[in-house]
Amino acid sequence: MPSPHRALLAAAVPLYLSMSAGVVAQLVGTALLGRQATVQLAAFALVNAVLTPVTAAVSGGLRGMAPFVAACRDRPGEALAVLKDARRLTLGLGAAGAGVMLGVPVIARIGGAPGEVTAEFGALPPLMAAQVLLYAAGSGAGGMLVALGRSRLVLRSGLSSTAANIVLHLVLVPRMGVQGSGVALLASTAVAVAVSNALLLRLPELRGRSPWPGRPRPREILRMARVGLPMSATLVVKFAVLGGVTYAAARTGAQGAAAHAVLLSLHGLLGLAAVAVAQAATPEIARAVLPGEARRLNRAALTIGAAGVLAGGLVLVLLGEAVLGLFTSDAAVLAVAVGLVPLSVVHALADHCAIVMSAGLTALRRSSWTLGSAVLGNGVLAAVAGPAAQAWGLNGLWLALIAGSLIAATTQTAGFLRFSAR
Repeated sequence: MPSPHRALLAAAVPLYLSMSAGVVAQLVGTALLGRQATVQLAAFALVNAVLTPVTAAVSGGLRGMAPFVAACRDRPGEALAVLKDARRLTLGLGAAGAGVMLGVPVIARIGGAPGEVTAEFGALPPLMAAQVLLYAAGSGAGGMLVALGRSRLVLRSGLSSTAANIVLHLVLVPRMGVQGSGVALLASTAVAVAVSNALLLRLPELRGRSPWPGRPRPREILRMARVGLPMSATLVVKFAVLGGVTYAAARTGAQGAAAHAVLLSLHGLLGLAAVAVAQAATPEIARAVLPGEARRLNRAALTIGAAGVLAGGLVLVLLGEAVLGLFTSDAAVLAVAVGLVPLSVVHALADHCAIVMSAGLTALRRSSWTLGSAVLGNGVLAAVAGPAAQAWGLNGLWLALIAGSLIAATTQTAGFLRFSAR
């Protein structure tokens, strides 16, 4: 077979560039809030701690369609029917998630967040609830383009959304604070949904077709649910526990919550290559005929992803203070964040290797194993995060994060080796 590294890079580079633009927009928002007021950055971190698992639930349902769309690469009309089935799943998930977002103030009070932080929420939870509903109703077109081998088109959608996000953040955050960030995120999601669906329907085979759910196909929806719902549950478990970790960081004070938020933003940047190559590898592994071919593709994806994390981690270790100083004007927050950089890099490596292995299991339609791995690794994290933070502060929290990611990565690797042999 051709070089798996070359094939994956050809598909992953446009995704990487699109994701990079998205992370840049996220970092711009974090920097604006951090330099405006530490308490506003902490408030955004707490809302985002709930938004992330909610969005991940919808995203997981959509990821379940990848192996089914990959099987229809030469028949885009059939692939569009798969997308419609996936959207029937995600609409229910999105409605439930929007309800959760409306309950963020209650969740924050139960989580013990400081009153000065929760007072900054304002309209942000309703805005994020609307974003979740919009994402659930219209997303998936980008994933379908990737599975059909048209990942270059995804870059256009990503750049359009990012441009709207950055411009609106620059205009609104100085005037509206954290509420402006919510408006910017909702508007950029609308742009992403509109552009990605327009690009999908510009394919010659799909012109004149509707991307919205039509007559339900119960059998096909059930087949996809067996892959998508465990993936959705996996992401909910992971990010719900990470949200709990964020609330544990908040209990150390507003400065601890702000430092944790900055490092989590950079965590996404460090893992961009891994996430991009994981998405590119899923349809390719799904189409592999022989076990050796699937394993070569997985090894190539793991190598590329790990190399990307290590390269970014080296830059962060060497230039940590200069980089982190862009996101906060608070000297105490900066000092805490710089001290945690080595641990954050180790966590990024373990976590993103687990993401690559999870993509391989999804391609094999064995996402239930991924769910078991997530429950095991994140269960350990949930059990030790609070005591670790109480005993050793943020250092203890990040050590707990590393332990949870290593457990998940190890069990997912064992699962991939087992199922790919079949």
